[in-house]
Amino acid sequence: MWRKFLKRTPVQTVMGYRLPEPRLTWQAALWMVVYLGLPLLLLGTLIDLAIQLTTGICTGLWCFF
Repeated sequence: MWRKFLKRTPVQTVMGYRLPEPRLTWQAALWMVVYLGLPLLLLGTLIDLAIQLTTGICTGLWCFF
């Protein structure tokens, strides 16, 4: 399965010019963090807050500060 993702595509040319290969840009990485990282962080924070309010035991990262 991983070979499908790691396999390089053949070099594409247009009118004799070699096209650059697709790559991950900083903007794409930033949007991945925004759309994937922030919701997971928010969900984890809400779960920690719910546990703290119901049991009285702090399990979140803010317990260390």
